[in-house]
Amino acid sequence: MKDFIRLLFRLVPPYKKSVFLNVLNNFFSTLFSLFSFALVIPILEILFRINEQTYTYHENVWSLPAADIAGALKDNFYFFVSTTIEKSGGGATLLILGAFLIAMTFLKTGFAYMASLNMITIRTSVLRDLRNTIFEKVLNLPLGFFSEEKKGDIISRMSNDVTEVENSVMSSLDMTFKNFIMIIIYFTTLLIISWELTLFVLVLLPVAGFLMGRVSKQLKKPSRESQAQWGELLSQIEETLTGLRIIKAFNAENKIKSNFNRQNETLKRTTKRIIRRQQLAHPMSEFLGTTIIAIVLWFGGSLILSESSHTITAPVFIYYLIIFYSIINPAKAFSQAWYNVQKGLASMERIDRILLTENHIADPEHPVDIKGFTEAIEYKNVSFKYQTEPVLENIDLKISKGQTVALVGQSGSGKSTLVDLLPRFYDVNSGQILIDGIDIRQVRVKDLRALMGNVNQEAILFNDSFYNNIAFGVKNASIEQVVQAAKIANAHDFIIATEQGYDTNIGDRGSKLSGGQRQRISIARAILKNPPILILDEATSALDTESEKLVQEALENLMKNRTTIVIAHRLSTIRNADLICVLHEGRIVERGTHKALLRKKGHFKKLYDLQALKEEPTSQE
Repeated sequence: MKDFIRLLFRLVPPYKKSVFLNVLNNFFSTLFSLFSFALVIPILEILFRINEQTYTYHENVWSLPAADIAGALKDNFYFFVSTTIEKSGGGATLLILGAFLIAMTFLKTGFAYMASLNMITIRTSVLRDLRNTIFEKVLNLPLGFFSEEKKGDIISRMSNDVTEVENSVMSSLDMTFKNFIMIIIYFTTLLIISWELTLFVLVLLPVAGFLMGRVSKQLKKPSRESQAQWGELLSQIEETLTGLRIIKAFNAENKIKSNFNRQNETLKRTTKRIIRRQQLAHPMSEFLGTTIIAIVLWFGGSLILSESSHTITAPVFIYYLIIFYSIINPAKAFSQAWYNVQKGLASMERIDRILLTENHIADPEHPVDIKGFTEAIEYKNVSFKYQTEPVLENIDLKISKGQTVALVGQSGSGKSTLVDLLPRFYDVNSGQILIDGIDIRQVRVKDLRALMGNVNQEAILFNDSFYNNIAFGVKNASIEQVVQAAKIANAHDFIIATEQGYDTNIGDRGSKLSGGQRQRISIARAILKNPPILILDEATSALDTESEKLVQEALENLMKNRTTIVIAHRLSTIRNADLICVLHEGRIVERGTHKALLRKKGHFKKLYDLQALKEEPTSQE
């Protein structure tokens, strides 16, 4: 219960007005429900001719002492009933009482409907806020978080777990508010009618509550396991869809299917265990409720039949039973809601693993304004490690404005990490990176990244039109500007050859395009952004010769008058770089121009010769 209340205080406060109106409407709905039940007493007394008592009419009821008002109102009501019976007969009186019953029920259901409308506002708004908060958090989290998490599991938390919170916690919210009010009002009425009978009931209810609580507590752990297993399953589905070509090429369908079936079976067993316990809630509460009612019938009947006791009459006892049964239903709903809440809390724990993750890549408290890039980028004694193993050690590098600097080295030497530190995808562990003498950690992240454009080895495109992919991240880009960028990137001709030109959808991740076309769209996007600093991460390494020529020409157009950092796979593409840095095991072991490094006959020369050997058979063919 403590976790549930804490969760409500997190999610509900922005909608205090709707909560207040919901409570108020539920209060009036319960009150009119009580009045409609009360009409059972005079109806039974008329039908069975039980009450022969004479009642007097009290004027100015509200001027009486507070303790006497309830009794005076009751006397006036019975005076009206007995007078009506004398004048119009029992049939007419029953008709009038029936009309009162209809009116009370109309008011009861009307207020209940208003309460449900208030709850709809709370429920839908809270879920919208939760989705927005998770999505915003995912966008703001550093890349390091996603390298340690499975994509499918994150998607599961953003979709399945949020849906579980909606289906369990938020759906239980209405029952919690409504049933709590009903139980308080009904229980107070029961105490007024017969305190002996109510005290007897109080002995029984905690026993039932204890039994229900024991079962519901065992639901949270398997629910958490179920959501984690569903995340694993989603991860496999996502990986399968991404790698379908490789799976088919290697005839690995049976292996993948076997893995999926195994995980699916594990999820099935966990889900079965959860549903079994959930389904136990209704029959258990039904059995315990019926047992309690049977005991109350026995005890109440004993009070009525006892000659020495005149505390309760038969019609009043029936009214008592109606109210008591009306408490049993919300109490049962309470217990069923508690089962659901345990599932929802397990899902919320998984969501909180995203929401409560600390983002170390944050804006400084007092940021320095950076208007542009005018002098140089400088790495000063920079070291970095992802977990325990160092990736970069004591890197010193100065890149002057307008220079093209190439980073080369074996896979795992730290090239990509070195450039990822510049836009603060990660933060350095020691040392500092300066732009125009300003530590990049003293600048707003948004302002820092506005200075840079990226073209990656794998062009990252979106399932949208050519226009929207090129204009991505640039506000209010005109079609003329987009066309001009596409022309510079050698992309305009193949774009206008499509059916709808710049409005043509390129498919999921640009699946309708070739590798070279995707890369040229990516270059056009960088051209339109027009950044002073350009980062090229092996932008041509995955292309065929013809595509590489077109992309290389587009890249040369892009690199004009810009400061460029190139991660190079093919060493022949960086002949004209102003500076080439050779990385080996996280250190810069050589630096210089292409010709100077070849003359040194060091690491660069070895890499160059190895690549020449690989390309030689191709050239001979």
